[in-house]
Amino acid sequence: MRARSRTVLPAPALGLLLAALVLVTSVGAVEAQDRRDEQFYYPGSFNWQFLNRYPEAARLFNAFDYGHAVLYEVLYTRSGNDARAELARQFRYLTTDLLVRPPRFAIPEEAVMPRYAKIAWRAKQMFDWAHLLHRQIYDVYADPRLTGAAKDSLIERLTDYYLSRSGYSFAAAPKSMALMDQQYFSQTFRRLDPRFNGLIWAYHWLQVGLYEPFLVYHTQAEQKAAVQATVARFWSMLDDPPSHMPRVMPMTATVAPEFSKRHPRAAAIFDNLHMMHDIISDILVSDSVPHGRKRDVIYAQLRELADSSRNVISWEEWRDMGDMMGGIDAMGGPPAGHPHHEEHQP
Repeated sequence: MRARSRTVLPAPALGLLLAALVLVTSVGAVEAQDRRDEQFYYPGSFNWQFLNRYPEAARLFNAFDYGHAVLYEVLYTRSGNDARAELARQFRYLTTDLLVRPPRFAIPEEAVMPRYAKIAWRAKQMFDWAHLLHRQIYDVYADPRLTGAAKDSLIERLTDYYLSRSGYSFAAAPKSMALMDQQYFSQTFRRLDPRFNGLIWAYHWLQVGLYEPFLVYHTQAEQKAAVQATVARFWSMLDDPPSHMPRVMPMTATVAPEFSKRHPRAAAIFDNLHMMHDIISDILVSDSVPHGRKRDVIYAQLRELADSSRNVISWEEWRDMGDMMGGIDAMGGPPAGHPHHEEHQP
C-alpha cells in the first residue's frame, strides 16, 4: 500500500504553510487536551483505483481540503473587513489557481489551519475520517475487477469500519436540518460570503454526485465520460459566482439517488458531515458565540451530529427533504447518470 505523499504548494499557500509551521511548534494547553490518535484506512487492492483512473477528478479533492482548511483558519483568526478581504483573496486563488492546477498529493491541513486545528482537533479528525470513507468508496467504484455485488458488499464493510472508530464517526442516521439552519448562530456564514459558501456547497455536490456515473453506466468508457461530464458541471457552477452555485446544501438522496438507495447509511453520514461543515463556519463567524467559547460550541455540535438517538428524522422524511428544499435545481443540478441529467443537457 502506498504512503500518502506531500506536495509543494503554490506561492500563496506556501506562505501560509511556512507561517503555520512556526506556530505549530508551540503546543498550547488547549491543544494538549485532544488525543492525536490515528486509524489506518481499510486495506485492500481497490485502494488508489480512483486516483489512478480518474486523476482529473481525484486531485480536485486535494484542493477542496485546502479550501476547507483555509476557510476555518480565516474565520477563526480574522473578523470584519479583514476577514472579508482575506476570504475574497482566497476565493480568487482557489477558483483561478489551485482548482485549475490541483495538488497531486494530500495537503497537510493542520499546517494550513494551525490555530483552528489547536482548538478543534477532534473536528479535523472527524472530517478526515469521513472524507476517507468518501474516497475509498470512489476507489471501490473505480475498480473494474469487482462485480456490482462485490462493490455493494465492500461499501457496506467500509461503512462498518468507519463506524467502528468510536468518537470520530458521524451518525449513520439522518439528522434534522434544523441543526444546521435553526440554531442561534445558523446561516451566518452564507449571509457574510455567499460566494465562498456556494463554493463549499459545490464541493459537496461533487463529492456525492460522482457516485452516480458508476451506478448508472456499466462500461469503463461510459463511466469515464460520465465522470468527466460531472466534473464539467462542477466547473460550470463557478461561472459568474454565486449565480450558478447551489442555493441550498446538496442532499445526498437528491443528488445521488441511486447511491442513496443502495447505501443509505453512508449517504446519511455524508449529509451529517456536510451539515457539520456549515455549522462550524457559522459558529466561527457568529458574534453570538464568544471567541473563547468557539471550541466548546463546536465540540457540543460534534457530539450532536455523532449521536444517532437525538434529532433524528425518518428515512422517508430524509428522502423527501430534497424536494422540500427546492429539488435538484436548487442544489446545483444533476450529475451525469442522475434521472434528470438528460433533460438538463443544452
